[in-house]
Amino acid sequence: MAARRHISKDIQTKVSQRANCLCEYCHASEKWQYVEFTIEHVIPLNKNGAETVDNLALACFHCNRKKSDKTTAIDSESGVEVPLFNPRIDAWSQHFIWSIDTLYIIALTPGGRATIATLALNRERVVNIRAGDKTIGRHPPVDDPIQS
Repeated sequence: MAARRHISKDIQTKVSQRANCLCEYCHASEKWQYVEFTIEHVIPLNKNGAETVDNLALACFHCNRKKSDKTTAIDSESGVEVPLFNPRIDAWSQHFIWSIDTLYIIALTPGGRATIATLALNRERVVNIRAGDKTIGRHPPVDDPIQS
């Protein structure tokens, strides 16, 4: 909750609604989590990011913690430093797709690969949560693309 203290309730609501209550990185639903999601700065304040709605994203605790103040990472295939997925300028479906079983996020771009690795988007715990949510119809998010 400390991450939300200085951000007005109105802005928190706008960010959450814009994200459809999904972590903008791993697409977990805040609705079914025990820990309230955080409002994070896509471009960190210490890297000249603004304290505006256009620089804020809804993130689950784990994605926010893993991302920290990172904005770039190394793509494992090319070895090149690339920008991490930025939910304010990038479309999730252009960088990611769900595996056929919908348990794993698959990268479609170098930035997607770097984001999956850096934020551990397919960590064991979240894959297990996805599996449980899938059995009761809460996963994957309705509009997310699935590998064919």
